[in-house]
Amino acid sequence: MSDLTVFSDPRSVAVVGASPDPAKWGYWLARGALRGSGRRTVHLVNAKGASIDGAASVRSLGELDEAPELVVLTTPAATLPAVVDEALALGSRGFLGITAGLDPATERQVVERIRAAGARIVGPNCLGLYDATHDLELAWGTFTPGSLAIVSQSGQLGLELAGLAAHAGLGVSRFVSVGNQADVTARDLLDDLVHHDETRAVVLYLESFADGRGLVETMTRLRGQGKPVVVLTVGASEASRAAARSHTGALTAATDVVRAACRAAGAVLVDTPVQAIDLAHLLLGSPLPAGRRVAVVSDSGGQGAVAADTLSRSDLVVPRFSAETSAALAAFLPAAAAVANPVDLAGAGEQDLTTYARIVDVLAGSGEVDAVVLSGYFGCYGDDTPELVERELEVVATLGEAVTVHGRPVVVHSMSHDSAAVRAMRASAVPTLHTIDAVARSLDLAAAMAEATALPAPSSVPVGAEVGDAVDYLAGRDLVASYGVRYPGASAIGSADELRDAATRLRAPYVLKAGWLEHKTEAGGVAVGLADAESAVAAFEEMRARLGDGAYVLEEMDTQRDTVELIVGARRDRSFGPVVLVGVGGVQAELHRDVRLALAPVGEEQAAAMIGSLASAPLLDGWRGRPAVDVRAAAAVVAGISRLVAEHPEVVECEVNPLRVGPAGAVAVDALVVAGTANGASVHSETTTRTVVP
Repeated sequence: MSDLTVFSDPRSVAVVGASPDPAKWGYWLARGALRGSGRRTVHLVNAKGASIDGAASVRSLGELDEAPELVVLTTPAATLPAVVDEALALGSRGFLGITAGLDPATERQVVERIRAAGARIVGPNCLGLYDATHDLELAWGTFTPGSLAIVSQSGQLGLELAGLAAHAGLGVSRFVSVGNQADVTARDLLDDLVHHDETRAVVLYLESFADGRGLVETMTRLRGQGKPVVVLTVGASEASRAAARSHTGALTAATDVVRAACRAAGAVLVDTPVQAIDLAHLLLGSPLPAGRRVAVVSDSGGQGAVAADTLSRSDLVVPRFSAETSAALAAFLPAAAAVANPVDLAGAGEQDLTTYARIVDVLAGSGEVDAVVLSGYFGCYGDDTPELVERELEVVATLGEAVTVHGRPVVVHSMSHDSAAVRAMRASAVPTLHTIDAVARSLDLAAAMAEATALPAPSSVPVGAEVGDAVDYLAGRDLVASYGVRYPGASAIGSADELRDAATRLRAPYVLKAGWLEHKTEAGGVAVGLADAESAVAAFEEMRARLGDGAYVLEEMDTQRDTVELIVGARRDRSFGPVVLVGVGGVQAELHRDVRLALAPVGEEQAAAMIGSLASAPLLDGWRGRPAVDVRAAAAVVAGISRLVAEHPEVVECEVNPLRVGPAGAVAVDALVVAGTANGASVHSETTTRTVVP
């Protein structure tokens, strides 16, 4: 048995702080515990010995003749340590900490004593837990049994999710409010769901991701067991304090990192509780769409057109059907019906309700679409005309059969909120939502989940982020180059004579850089297109007069034609460790904000997919007659920089901006490496002169 079984099926429960007052937490917890009294022994502890819903209580745990396996703590913070000690002395194995307001030092001491005794605690400062299978209800509120597990850092938001699920006809298999996660963590609870047969999908709400890589690993295991995870967060992982040093930090928000982590795990990030539950409809029993092609069927031309537009705005495709499929539809539809996609039944549904099922069967089996959306009046017939209830339910059963036979989701937008047909569709793996917006959004998210490969980056990479300093430009360049990134030749210079000497070894035109500046262009620390040594000397003297003495660098200028500038960067996120970014680069990178992010390290195939998903990707494939650039070379740079940060715990950030990608390859013309110290490691490199011919 799992060591968390005490939180799902304890042999006995004691509610300390039970109350007869319905306005108090102690009443709800006592009442919920008593509902499971047919399965386990329930003890109520009330300082005054009050009767609660007809059940007697004791004044302290010491009055019990057995050790309660699970103790619910809903007492004032000041009394909690003594109650815990008393329970541990009796031999209790688990604690559910509802109590809030413990100071951090006291909380740590209490948890240490619990762990030292071999016991565990959920919370403190949590709302409670619920397990449908084992009649365990130890939380505020009420729950409807079902197949959706909810793990939430916010107890009240978790209750909102459970309430939305119940309103939509979905039930909960397990609910846990994790509170402060002082001992049992969200990851522990997700691990416990991997082999929980009653759970078929999970909604996770977290505000902090202390063990980000571990969560990715566990969500991947859940996905592997056919239990998709929907994640909801606000602000999420704490970004590295050094993130603002680079464009890479400025171009990403904390939620971007969480979204990348979800992609790695085959999970999906949503924005609101409603979105989470809408998507859960599709995930509970319905197959994921294998692609983004959607057929639209409606009994209203207007609703069908709106549905097609709404789906298209959600990055879904409403393709025109082949002549064969259109002919098959036209065979049993009126002459006025539209059969190209969207399909307008032109009144055929009212004449014969089975038309809906026949149309869906043809489309789901056509091989031309990955999902079918039914939009409009279906689901309302039985409500408005009671004589049609049974006939409509027969059609519902046929829709469910089409899903099973063809392995494609059928999603219904019904004008009815809660008819018998709507309830039957939800029970038959036919998700039914009340707005076409919700249908489009959920299908988009489900398609994104299906597209995720669930191949997370290794969990053993160093995670902790540190503040660091930018290393010398040439040293940083050498480190980046050691991972296969090509640079032009360059040399350090400190005087006009040194510049003239370097110019004899390097190829003109030249670029002069103030190597110690992190953002050289913004500070006027770059001069480009210097045709000869004397032009470079003049630029050097002018720049030194403005910026002072420092580590200047003379570099060959990349003269490739038909290039596209990318930014490639990586940084160490405090929760999820190294992440890598690629996007449109150059001085306008932050203006375009066209970037893709992934957990590092990534391979070249994944890097190429990241580049291909950029909105600006057509620029790389040859735009308006220009030649295509070498995307594979760019992907190799992304993969190399991702490995650099993953393998060097002392590197906080690394960035190449721009990476000039042309038909003949990719050349980096800048480097920023921010390094701290980790395990005694640091970045060192001898300043060298190298000539690299692009």
